[in-house]
Amino acid sequence: MSTKKPNYKLVIVESPAKAKTIAKFLGSTYRVKASNGHVRDLPKSRFGIDVENGFEPHYITIRGRGDVLDTIRKEAKGAKKIILATDPDREGEAISWHLANILGIDPASLCRVEFNEITKKTVSAAIKNPRSINMELVDAQQARRILDRIVGYKISPLLWMKIKKGLSAGRVQSVTTRLVVDREEEIEAFVPEEYWSADTVMQVGTHSLNAKLATIDGEKIRISSAAEAAAVKERIEKGDYTVASIRRSEKHRHPLPPFTTSNLQQEAGKKLGFSTAKTMQIAQQLYEGVEVEGQGSVGLISYIRTDSVRLSDEAVAGARSLIEKKYGKAYLPENPVIYKGKNNAQDAHEAIRPTNLDLDPETVRKTVTKDQYNLYKLIYNRFVACQMADALYELQQIEMRSGNGLVFRTGAEQCKFAGFTAVYDSEKDAADDSVQSTKLISGINEGDAARLASVEMEQHFTQPPARYTEATLVRALEEAGIGRPSTYAPTISTVINRGYVLREKKQLVPSALGIMTTDLMKEYFEKIVDPDFTAGMEAELDEVENGKRQWRDVVTAFYGPFMKTLEVAESKIEKIEIKDEESDVICDKCGAKMVYKMGRYGRFLACPNFPECRNTKNIVVEIPTPCPKCGAKVLEKTSHKGKRFYGCERYPDCDFVSWNMPVEEKCPQCGSYMTLTENRRGRFHVCSNDTCRFRVRLDEPEDAGEGTQEEQK
Repeated sequence: MSTKKPNYKLVIVESPAKAKTIAKFLGSTYRVKASNGHVRDLPKSRFGIDVENGFEPHYITIRGRGDVLDTIRKEAKGAKKIILATDPDREGEAISWHLANILGIDPASLCRVEFNEITKKTVSAAIKNPRSINMELVDAQQARRILDRIVGYKISPLLWMKIKKGLSAGRVQSVTTRLVVDREEEIEAFVPEEYWSADTVMQVGTHSLNAKLATIDGEKIRISSAAEAAAVKERIEKGDYTVASIRRSEKHRHPLPPFTTSNLQQEAGKKLGFSTAKTMQIAQQLYEGVEVEGQGSVGLISYIRTDSVRLSDEAVAGARSLIEKKYGKAYLPENPVIYKGKNNAQDAHEAIRPTNLDLDPETVRKTVTKDQYNLYKLIYNRFVACQMADALYELQQIEMRSGNGLVFRTGAEQCKFAGFTAVYDSEKDAADDSVQSTKLISGINEGDAARLASVEMEQHFTQPPARYTEATLVRALEEAGIGRPSTYAPTISTVINRGYVLREKKQLVPSALGIMTTDLMKEYFEKIVDPDFTAGMEAELDEVENGKRQWRDVVTAFYGPFMKTLEVAESKIEKIEIKDEESDVICDKCGAKMVYKMGRYGRFLACPNFPECRNTKNIVVEIPTPCPKCGAKVLEKTSHKGKRFYGCERYPDCDFVSWNMPVEEKCPQCGSYMTLTENRRGRFHVCSNDTCRFRVRLDEPEDAGEGTQEEQK
């Protein structure tokens, strides 16, 4: 009786989408299976770390992964070779190591492959060049996981005992919450200072020029009271003015580098209104593979977790070829543009870029979702633009002087050559309030008389620092060296989901719970919430990854002082009672006044007599506009996924529902009801009729970034 020899190789990746894309490249001699992410982790029910035995972790199979592992084991038994092809980072390396342990593979054997992009060429080349598992990467990930477990499982029970059941502390989440709390304290402590500006209209020949007061007696102006403003105005009105100088110069605007993870999260937040979590979710889809007409599943972008701006020679050559062919030689720099990364960048992977420049955004638009298209367009255009020539502007500054020591300035700026802005017009430089025009002013000469036509003194007050948005918080975390590209989105999601930070119209505001917990952490666990200490810990993890330190040494150095701090905190922290905020809503089951609670999808109402009464309700807000269908009240509600929507109070008798808030105004074109829409371009009333979509702008846009033609109508 003959035994059938294995005739296929098994490739294991993380996600089914990635498996589908890779299987298409490898053919029938390979089988590709997905682990669905991590397969083993520390147990949730206990500490899971043997401190006495060198901090040895005890890993168990993650609940829900049993069936997945059974399938992988079954496939592995019949395979002549097993290839571990998880993501090319610390986490991916750790997943491969866990799989190797489960399947009995020697980590030192040539079992591991990695690729920065999921294309046939790259995947095929990687399969032919396997390596052993990089234990330094695995150890760095283990150290991070164990440090997080020590902080979370030692401080969290203390918070439960002293403050409130269900609270948690985390090594990175605690310092992230602190940044938001500290910013709120800065805002509250801010004392505005008064200052005044002087804006004039100067008549020079046939030209009316808007000019600002720049200096008085050679000194930069500082007008800090109404009395000073009145004195300056009187002096302006008595002045006699001439054109003292007309200067012209050129300014180059350089293209921005290709995206890193944090840059992408920031730009997608600013230009597309995406949260960090949404950006990473969609980027992961584009990396793993989306359906493209005529080609099946295709990975459109390179690996998405990177802090490097480095690009391969092949990618740069492709971009330069496309630029010359599509835009002409004038748009192509003489030499490739090379970008320098930050000093603390790991530089393990290239920047985020398209994998195939032939697949431009319009080519794939029909078969991808709107969000996928918008994010891909952002990545594609930024990459192409980063290798293009500078944009060139001609600047003009006109200076008018008076005999009594006043200097006024105005200017203009005109684009001479679009350069990279023909593809990707990145955010313009900070507004220069001396520039009044995008067209140069002609017909004015030095020595010409200037007549004061009008003057306006305007009062201003200095503004406090802005609250963080998700995008600016990512920038702050990156600049402080807190976390790494893979941690920004989950960390921000965690502090929001657990109620330490609230999202209010895209701004991040600390909750009372977040403030109280942070104050306690600052008093008793100062190092844990110290940004410099957390950044230093990241540097130590990098040293583990680079083979310069042993992971157990890093954990040991942290554990001793931490436990002493914990002992002091346990003895000194007094019990803090936090009462739930009471509402005016009466529980319809027991008659008690319901209280506000924080859940996975935000705040909700719960009966205070829990567990005897388990009644809960969504928070319902009535809006002033009547139901467009039946005239009853319209209520603001929250879906089971936490998304806000609007529905009639008579549901299910009336089925009116809308994601956007209805307004009383009717569409002047078709008579349908209008809804309020707010985005980065401003606030609009938009017709609800899909065949009409008439819109009325209510204010000026916050950011005139790129958009689809429909959005710009």
